[in-house]
Amino acid sequence: MAHFSGEDEVMLQAMLRQLFQSVKEKITGAPSLECAEEILLRLEETDENFHNYEFVKYLRQYICNTLGSMIEEEMEKCTSGQNQGEEFGYDTVVQHVTKRTQESKEYKEMMHSLKNIMMVVVESMINKFEEDETRSQDRQRKVQKEQSGSCCTDNCSDSDSSFNQSYKFCQGKLQLILDQLDPGQPKEVRYEALQALCSAPPSDVLSCENWTTLCEKLTTSLSDPDPMFTDRILKFYAQTFTLSPLHMTKEIYTSLAKYLELYFLSRENHLPTLSSGVDITSPNVTRLLKKVRLLNEYQKEVPSFWIRHPEKYMEEIVESTLSLLSVKHEQSHLASQKILDPIYFFALVDTKAVWFKKWMHAYYSRTAVLRLLEKKYKCLITTAVQQCVQYLELCETMKADEILGHSKHCGNKQKNFYYSGQELQYIYFIHSLCLLGRLLIYTQGRKLFPIKLKNRKDSVSLTNLLVLFTQLIYYSPSCRKMAPVVYSENYSPASMVTDVLRMLCDQKECAVECLYNSTVTEALLQPIQNLMKGTAAAPDFSEIALIHIADILARIASVEEGLILLLYGENMNSSEEESPTGAHIIAKFSKKLLEDAISIFPGSETLPVVKGAFISVCRQIYSTCEGLQVLLPYGLHDSIAKAWKKTSLLSERIPTPVEGSDSVSSVSQESPNSVAVAWEDNLLDDLLNFAATPKGLLLLQRTGAISDCVTFMFSQYAKQPQVNRQKKFGYEVLVVQVASTAAGAVALQNSGFISALITELWANLECGRDDVRLTHPRATPVDPIDRSCQKSFLALVNLLSFPAVYELTANQELPNKAEYSLREVPTCIILTVGNPIPSDHFSHPSLLLPFRTRASDLSGVTSCRGA
Repeated sequence: MAHFSGEDEVMLQAMLRQLFQSVKEKITGAPSLECAEEILLRLEETDENFHNYEFVKYLRQYICNTLGSMIEEEMEKCTSGQNQGEEFGYDTVVQHVTKRTQESKEYKEMMHSLKNIMMVVVESMINKFEEDETRSQDRQRKVQKEQSGSCCTDNCSDSDSSFNQSYKFCQGKLQLILDQLDPGQPKEVRYEALQALCSAPPSDVLSCENWTTLCEKLTTSLSDPDPMFTDRILKFYAQTFTLSPLHMTKEIYTSLAKYLELYFLSRENHLPTLSSGVDITSPNVTRLLKKVRLLNEYQKEVPSFWIRHPEKYMEEIVESTLSLLSVKHEQSHLASQKILDPIYFFALVDTKAVWFKKWMHAYYSRTAVLRLLEKKYKCLITTAVQQCVQYLELCETMKADEILGHSKHCGNKQKNFYYSGQELQYIYFIHSLCLLGRLLIYTQGRKLFPIKLKNRKDSVSLTNLLVLFTQLIYYSPSCRKMAPVVYSENYSPASMVTDVLRMLCDQKECAVECLYNSTVTEALLQPIQNLMKGTAAAPDFSEIALIHIADILARIASVEEGLILLLYGENMNSSEEESPTGAHIIAKFSKKLLEDAISIFPGSETLPVVKGAFISVCRQIYSTCEGLQVLLPYGLHDSIAKAWKKTSLLSERIPTPVEGSDSVSSVSQESPNSVAVAWEDNLLDDLLNFAATPKGLLLLQRTGAISDCVTFMFSQYAKQPQVNRQKKFGYEVLVVQVASTAAGAVALQNSGFISALITELWANLECGRDDVRLTHPRATPVDPIDRSCQKSFLALVNLLSFPAVYELTANQELPNKAEYSLREVPTCIILTVGNPIPSDHFSHPSLLLPFRTRASDLSGVTSCRGA
């Protein structure tokens, strides 16, 4: 017999009452079927959810199983008749198949069988009606006396609910399961009761009157030592999370969270300590991790739908979670004997705190989380800050190999079944770091600071926390040669901290409040100053830490507020001699790196990467007029040009692998050659960015590398690279800047850049875009220029400044032919002016004037290229 779900009951009551009436009147022949058919047709017309009801699904499945094959045969016959030339419309086919089906023997047998089945079912339901109604009324009176607030839904409270419960998970069966789940029952009986509970629809179980009692009994049974028994309970919880609405799953979640909270607070349970570590093969730990994992999976899924429900449901889930995570055991005299808190197990299953990231994403849930953190659970933030402080102290005292072992273990994908105490501390540190980083993004989250820590006189402010993060970058060790790739899941401490700082830099309001102050920038620059003084920056300091620091400095310099801070500091009146600003320190360090005046990391393969990272910071500074003025005394353009020439000579000396040579030697030659070429391109790009300002363009011309820079720019422009956030603008801006001088215009002409622009423009003028469909004629243009030609046209016009036109057209005669061949395509400015341009792409002929007037005015004027 089919089971009706809770949402089908209300709409089915009217239909079933009328069916009862027809049976009571002993109408067992055709009138009864006609009455039922009329009821069904009326419901189908008025109810849009008619086809989702279990009763209708049962009828549809019954008809499909009985008549499906015969209907398919009739359809095939009609199809074969069409192939033979007979024409059947859609309505004709439906009528034909319906008629043949109703006249068939199978249809008559099905109707007779269906009528008999329905009569038996309805007779049985009528016989049980009075008995169920009486039992339901007695139980309802008993429940009202025991409990004032019942969890039963409204559609279980009226007199018709007993009739519906004969199809559903009835109250008597649930009471039987409650009795069978009693701890005193045999193991087999309890297991069968759980099997029956899991097979029933969760919505029916949760809507029953005894649900509260069942929930309490299931929560108590979670402590059963039999793993199979607890697994069946967790399976029921998982089904409920998947199939039930929020107001039902909330009950399951809060009960499971409360159970875990009491489990950790109970002294009877043998929880692992920090010194003993965690062995996940232990049965007790395995069961505990399964429960934590189930909670964590629900935490990550619930934000996608809790906005559709009342806010109180969401607040109950949030509060039960924060209450669980805030559980702290009493501190032992020995730190190693500390009992593990729930947060350690949550960090094991969700190291990067993805659940917190999702909860903080939407304003709807973020306000509730931050409000509860501020009022009741600020200790959760305090312990996270405390964990970061302790890890920094650990980095300062422990050996690098030990810490590296913990961080590598965290990112290791291979199976490992034991976590030592130090590894657990590191995993908890990563979880705390991600949680604090997400918290600092939002204004209300930053208002939770300062934080008062135990055994610490001063509170931890926002600035203190950011300084701590920067210290973690260069105090936490990194594997020099393998650091960029060794962490498959990117769990290295320096990388994790850098990711958090990058995230803060991307949020302008957060960056202004947290990062753009002299204390944080001094902490970032401290290892650089130590290296320039010849002292050790930090124990086991590596070039990877320098790359991370340069990345953060480049992001700071890419924003106006950060650039001003680096150029002038917070006190703009102080002189450079008293306290050099960040821009001066970075420029000095970069210059010494380029000139190999600092003997750090000798023989390191990543040293060019370190140099490029700090030059990119300088590039953010000297690409502005103010920044270039500050960095002008350091002559970075000359240092970069010398380094480029040296690298260019080195790359030319490295032989290219020849076909047929030894494969081992070819591989060994390929690596340094590719590194040298990449470093050479990086230096050319840095030189090219001097052209962002007029004064910088003049410095670029003095280096004598403008032609090579323009050639490099043309090769990169052809690839159409995407402009990233730190570059601010693409190569189009640099082209206009370079073309504003005579030397730049000549370099653009010699590199083939102008020829490529003209060829592209001419192709668009003659052919249009490749993706334009020609299935219908174009409409009359109303724009000044065809969109397919606009970009190429403007690129060429912007390039033609007065110095550029002078250099490209002076002392040259304009070509003048009586006729031009169809294949004659111009490749330079002078030919473009002479050739007839198709004017159907231009609504305004005046747009053609820049080509002809500028060139004709300069025709016959002597060029000064040789000057």
